[in-house]
Amino acid sequence: MCRRLRTAVFGFALLTLLPRAAHADLTAFIGAAFSGKPQDQIVGESQTSLARGLSVGFGLIIVGFEFEWSHTSGEDPGDGSCTAANFRGACAPSFTTVMGNVLLQTPRGLGPVQVYGTVGGGGYRERFDAFDESTTNVGTNIGGGVKIALLGPLRVRIDYRVFKLAGDAIHDAPQRIYVGANLAF
Repeated sequence: MCRRLRTAVFGFALLTLLPRAAHADLTAFIGAAFSGKPQDQIVGESQTSLARGLSVGFGLIIVGFEFEWSHTSGEDPGDGSCTAANFRGACAPSFTTVMGNVLLQTPRGLGPVQVYGTVGGGGYRERFDAFDESTTNVGTNIGGGVKIALLGPLRVRIDYRVFKLAGDAIHDAPQRIYVGANLAF
């Protein structure tokens, strides 16, 4: 038993201490953001908006780290319900996030598809531009996706995230799904 433990510790030390080439990637994405359930219950249904962003990451064999910026434009339903008296309930705010994430992923080179799960945290800002009102606070996210090899370093990335927002956010758990062009280097 002691010999197996020493072998395991030695093997783990070799894997973690020997230098490995780190892989990096850059993703530009576009997708849909779903506002989720409103905290104040004035708006009864989920709102969908266009989301876009950029992420840069690097990874070792199965663990990766990424930094991501995303922005979703706010919307006015256009039916006159978005007024100064009830804008927090009738209007969709713009939503910007800056997050740092940890990824657990399948190793590259095992086929054209790399599957990953991710968890992270950072800051967010909801803003009603027309009324100069905003909320800035912290939040977390959890999700996953796939990176599909196309040609050389070019890949397609499909990702799904659920956010949990602290503070006075209009929506407590917005979601986002996107497709992006991913460049691995």
